[in-house]
Amino acid sequence: MEKVRMGIIGCGVIGNVHLRMAQNSGAVDIVAVADLREESARRAAESFGIGKYYTSADDLLSDDEVEGVVLAMPTAARMGLALQAFAKGKHVLTEKPVAMNAGEVQQMIDAKGDLAAACCSSRHRFPGSAQVATDFIASGALGDLRVVRCRAFQAAEEPPKKSPPPWRLSKAINGGGILVNWGCYDLDYLLGITGWNLKPTVALAQAWGVPPQFESHVAEGSDAETHFAALIACEGGSVISFERGEYMPIRSEEAWQIVGTKGSLHLQMVPGDDNKIIHDDTSTEKGVESKVIWQGAENWDMVHAGPINDFGEAIRTGRQPKTSLERALIVQKITDAIYASAAQNKAIEID
Repeated sequence: MEKVRMGIIGCGVIGNVHLRMAQNSGAVDIVAVADLREESARRAAESFGIGKYYTSADDLLSDDEVEGVVLAMPTAARMGLALQAFAKGKHVLTEKPVAMNAGEVQQMIDAKGDLAAACCSSRHRFPGSAQVATDFIASGALGDLRVVRCRAFQAAEEPPKKSPPPWRLSKAINGGGILVNWGCYDLDYLLGITGWNLKPTVALAQAWGVPPQFESHVAEGSDAETHFAALIACEGGSVISFERGEYMPIRSEEAWQIVGTKGSLHLQMVPGDDNKIIHDDTSTEKGVESKVIWQGAENWDMVHAGPINDFGEAIRTGRQPKTSLERALIVQKITDAIYASAAQNKAIEID
């Protein structure tokens, strides 16, 4: 398979991750990079042996050698660049969250035509454990799904030596806080391993900012949430129970679970040296019996290599990427409803 000639717009931390993953890719070849900061673009090009760098996204998008682009900049800038890329016939892989709101995602869908487009919220569905979970759920072993759950907290630590980037908890630049920074991964993972069969209808949620004692831990001017809790009702009676927080006044913990009428799965979405999938099986005679159905080591390279390799293969084979814009729109609609519910203190319908 001929490699797809890609450009990367945005040479910050995540842009460099894409560059590193592409070095050993059989699907993509990075031929150009761009960043508003010339030093960042030049350094990235030199570090990864790329022949061309630009200080303008327009210049990279006008490069005829570039077939597709990765948009690796803060959320507020992505839709405009995606529309420019589509207009120039370029395929688009956008970082997560996919956009500032569902309306922007719909504009991208309407503009892309036959071009490939995807979102990196799919990252945690590329390690092997995610496919094991997907196949196990699809087999019907859990029965009818009742509760799909994420509960993940990161305890506050000592104040950082340098403040986090200003965009990270900025509603205007990032579209939100922990919900779009990490919650989009959780939703993509849970919706994905259940086959995208859950159809969300209503969200009831609350969100909170950083506790006063930890305000020194975040960038000055931060106005987005660091903790949210949501209950999302789905067609057929299933619910998504969803809570995540950082800078938390509670010890760290993580749990992803799928609960059905016949049994349950306990999952580990993030990579680790000894990840497990535990199946709680049931019978009338014995009640609940737990057993490990998968165990192994998974690392962050497995997570980060997935989106760009999947994207290149999707372009060349004509198949859909792991998380297309249409699927990313589902994640964004849930996200928008959570924010609206928290702001209005009432349940919000998800169309």
